[in-house]
This record gives sequence, structure tokens and C-alpha cells, in this order.
Amino acid sequence: MVDRRRIVLLGSTGSIGTQTLDVVSAYPDRFEIVGLAARSNRALLAEQAARFGNPKTWLFDESGVEGLVEAATVPNADIVVVSVAGVIGLQPTVEAIKAGKTIALASKEVLVAAGEVVMPLVREAGVELRPIDSEHSALFQCLQGYRTDQIEELIITASGGPFRGWSRDQMAKVSADEALNHPTWRMGGKITIDSATLMNKALETIEARWLFDVPISNVKAVIHPQSIVHSFVKFRDGSVLGQLGWPNMRLPILYALSYPDRLPNTLKPWNPLDSPELTFEAIDETAFPALGLARKAMDVGGTMPCAFNAANEIAANAFLAGGVQFLQIAETVERTMERHESMKPTLENLLQADADVRRVAREVMAELAR
Repeated sequence: MVDRRRIVLLGSTGSIGTQTLDVVSAYPDRFEIVGLAARSNRALLAEQAARFGNPKTWLFDESGVEGLVEAATVPNADIVVVSVAGVIGLQPTVEAIKAGKTIALASKEVLVAAGEVVMPLVREAGVELRPIDSEHSALFQCLQGYRTDQIEELIITASGGPFRGWSRDQMAKVSADEALNHPTWRMGGKITIDSATLMNKALETIEARWLFDVPISNVKAVIHPQSIVHSFVKFRDGSVLGQLGWPNMRLPILYALSYPDRLPNTLKPWNPLDSPELTFEAIDETAFPALGLARKAMDVGGTMPCAFNAANEIAANAFLAGGVQFLQIAETVERTMERHESMKPTLENLLQADADVRRVAREVMAELAR
């Protein structure tokens, strides 16, 4: 009999959190929920707790990062799923690593802002960090059994979002409703805006650099409108492996929880005859400058990737609220980075940089609005 893996879920009421619980509920003999943390949705959190045997719960709007740290270090937990939005997930992740927990990571901000701090801790503690993001799960799957020095390139795919093929002039006056109309994925508001700007691919290239110990210059992105191929790995001998499947987050969630097993499930498997025409396009970095900004952030290093992430979060949410225009998201990020003086990336410096950059980004947006 296989022991059940005991799971703490940070961000249980969000999109990834609710899908994680759907996955867990399908395998009661394999997984057990021992802790749930949510930002503010008390009613849904209570329903979730009742559904999974009343594990301990935390509302981190009330308890702040201390509550998340307590949840992430529950003694009887084996796996901590980190799916909270924003840099608030950083400290709980660090403490969970130090406590010897396996990390199933869905929050981009943790590695984008602090990969230089987090990944050495992972190696020092001897724990596993398994990605949930579909692109990084694909890379993780393709790289099983291979060494880092065998990798030539990591190639992540992007649907292109609702504005694929548009020029900057065409995107100048787009609305939030237009930007939220994603062609293939159904996600939360901020991440959908990131998809429209291709900022999500920029964040993912940084994340991939840290997850797989590959220079940022060797992490590429291409447009793939069908969203069937989630990533490729190109090896030094010229061979290329890819991972394919329908756009459904439940499969990468299940793989992160069950690794190295592959569990039978009811998800529809991809069949090549169902989508025989798979196409790929280069990204127009003039119209979509996010990837170039990510490379600049990584070239500077230190706290600059944290600044890149924080400025984008502020600007994307401001666009959703009607505070800036669509093209001003990337402009806000670029101008904010220009004003940020990078520091050594300690946990304290990263948290301070995140707070400072958010203030500067708001100042930049106020200037752009004049």
C-alpha cells in the first residue's frame, strides 16, 4: 500500500488552488489535505475545509505572512503547494524549504524575484522543487534522466494571447475586456493580462533559468497558437523533445503531486489526429517588449528581476482598474527598472526592493497619466 502524501495548500481559493483540490479529491488513497490557506474568502475556505476533513486553515489577509509561514511549516506535511499571488509567497516558500518540505510551485514570483536565493536553499536542504506551471512542468518532464550540461536551449511556447500579430498602434487603445479575452486558457485577471502583454513569457524565461540552471540567453520563447506543445528541450546533439497535451492545468498539478509516478486519470488525452496542424511563429519584440526587459533584468541581476516583477504586477493591476493604457504596462516596467538601484539579493533586500519598487511604479504611472 502506498502512503498518502500529506499536502498543505497555500492559495486554496484561487484558480490553481481550487483545481488542486479537484485533483486531490480524485485520489483519496494517494493524497491528504492537512492545511489550507486563503487570502480572504472565508466562506469558500470553510467549505473546502469541511470537504477535506477539517484540516487547519489560515486567512492571510488577517494573519499576514506569519500565517502563511505557519501553514508552510506544518510538521506533518510532506508537500507544500505554493499558489499565492505575489511576493508574499516568498518567505513561506523559503521556510518550507528549510523545514524539508517538497515544494510544488505555481507562484512565478518566488523564482522570478528570488531565484538566486531560493535555488541554493533547495540544493542545500536536499528538497525537491517541482513546477506546476504548464510550461515548466513540460520542461521538467522532458528533462528526466538528462544532465544540465546536455541542454542547448529551453524553448517555452506562448499562445500569443488575444493580440497575436497586432502592431503597437493597434494595441494603443485596447480595453481590459479585450485583453481578458484569452483564446485558449481560462485564468485569473492579472495572469491573463500578462498573457496579453507576453509578460507571462518573460516571467517564465526567468523562472526556467533558475529551475533548470540554464543561462537566460539559452531560454527562448515562440508563439504557438494551438497551446498543445507546452515546451521543448533542445539538446547539444540537436535532438529536440517536447511535451504535448490539451491546455488543462490539472495534468501538471497531478504530476507535481504524484512525481515520479504517473497516475491514471479521466482527463482527455491529446490525439495528433485531433489537431494535425501545429504552427509556430517568432515573437515580435517591438510590439511585445517584455522578453527584452526580462533579459535586461537578468543581465543586471541582484534585485533587478524582483523590480521587474513588482513593477509589472502594479502596472498590470492598474490596467485592469483603468489606471493606465495597455502599452503603458511595459513602459511602466521599463521606467521603473531604470530608477531601481540593484542590490545583493538577500531575503531582506528583496522584500525591501519589492516594497520600494511598487511605490516607484505608482509614481511612474502618475507621470504617464499627465
